[in-house]
Amino acid sequence: MRHPIRLTVNGRPYEGSAEPRTSLADFLRDELDLTGTHVGCEHGVCGACTVLLEGEAVRGCLLLAVQADGREILTVEGLAGEDGDLNPLQQAFRDNHALQCGFCTPGILLTAHAFLRDHPSPTDPEIREMLAGNLCRCTGYHFIVEAVAAAARALAGPPRPSPWGGG
Repeated sequence: MRHPIRLTVNGRPYEGSAEPRTSLADFLRDELDLTGTHVGCEHGVCGACTVLLEGEAVRGCLLLAVQADGREILTVEGLAGEDGDLNPLQQAFRDNHALQCGFCTPGILLTAHAFLRDHPSPTDPEIREMLAGNLCRCTGYHFIVEAVAAAARALAGPPRPSPWGGG
């Protein structure tokens, strides 16, 4: 028996239906054709299926689609601007060579997106701690850490002059 589901995904309303056991990740991929959300371990360990549910990073493989009914979701497809311009975080990943095979990248981008909202000036150890929930088999995370730090700087904008003079 399928249940009707209404969601706002990446700012657009969607309607569909799903069996009660269908994960949110599978619903996004199979019903809405938003294939940027990847399904890896299906146990919530790898982070590849991470999406933002009302602004909070969640594992799409652990959440049922019916649990998300009526809620707002951001997937990796929603990070770029309407005109296709990359989000500063996506641009930082590109500029800092933080992309390898790309399987883990959508989950890392969304995890980092939520993290930077709450931690606009993170230290490298804080970035590494944030990344602990996202597995990447291709890198040692060095370039990913650099990319998140670069995105934080880009999002902060240019340095402001001191009101006391000097630099």
